[in-house]
Amino acid sequence: MKHVVLYSGGHSSAIVAIEVVRKYGRENVILLNHDISSTVEDEDIKRFKDEISSYLGIDVTYANHERWKDATPISVCLDARAWKVGSGQILCTNRLKTGPFDLWLERNDSQKENIYYYGFDRNEMHRVQRRVGVMAERGYKTDYPIALWPQRTIHSTEEIGINRPMAYSRFKHANCIGCLKAGWQHWYCVYVLRKDIWNEAKAAEEEIGYAIHKDEAGAVYLEEREGLFAEMERLGIQPNEHVPSGKFWSIAKQAVAERALQIDMFADDDALPCECST
Repeated sequence: MKHVVLYSGGHSSAIVAIEVVRKYGRENVILLNHDISSTVEDEDIKRFKDEISSYLGIDVTYANHERWKDATPISVCLDARAWKVGSGQILCTNRLKTGPFDLWLERNDSQKENIYYYGFDRNEMHRVQRRVGVMAERGYKTDYPIALWPQRTIHSTEEIGINRPMAYSRFKHANCIGCLKAGWQHWYCVYVLRKDIWNEAKAAEEEIGYAIHKDEAGAVYLEEREGLFAEMERLGIQPNEHVPSGKFWSIAKQAVAERALQIDMFADDDALPCECST
């Protein structure tokens, strides 16, 4: 039996890895990661993963998409000619994470003996409950050190001299840049910081024939928001997910008064978290 940490490269998963190793010993722990193309996963996240694994003395175990060096959330959806199928999981998560994870489980834990550890915190009990249900239904055991363990030995990787990824300076999570589950505030950051990804996504919407985003009235294409975002950028609205959504769009609304009606819809959309877990 092994203790398997779902080691995403984010700060929370690093904290979980440290806690689990300190409790059970590194010889009993696996750090399981789905490596993602550096096109969408910042190189500093890879630095962070390597530094934490070196600190723990454990090599990272990878369960990757067969074309992980080149495959991106947008490209795998283009391959499928869809963003998602029906009400199911968005296809990028399925192709880049869930599929490789399921294959790893089949090959390495067919007897369902391991325990799988996730980095959800106490403010994400809905995610804990959902993950418990999904994994338990398949016969797998899970645990959530940050959310459930009463005793903690570490709260920040800076405590051991390892700086968290620089992506956190602008983004809430160490997810892919251009996350297909993220709201408009994230995509404004993409528009300003990574116009290559914005343009790729815009072209993909046209090729697939459907938008990444939708509102109560239906699909909302990136191209429809491009003029607004260009004006926001011109007026100096900083691309940052750490500004609360309501405040962020209020600032934008004041700056771009003539487009205020368009902005009203964004705050509720951005209240939903990006949840790209396996």
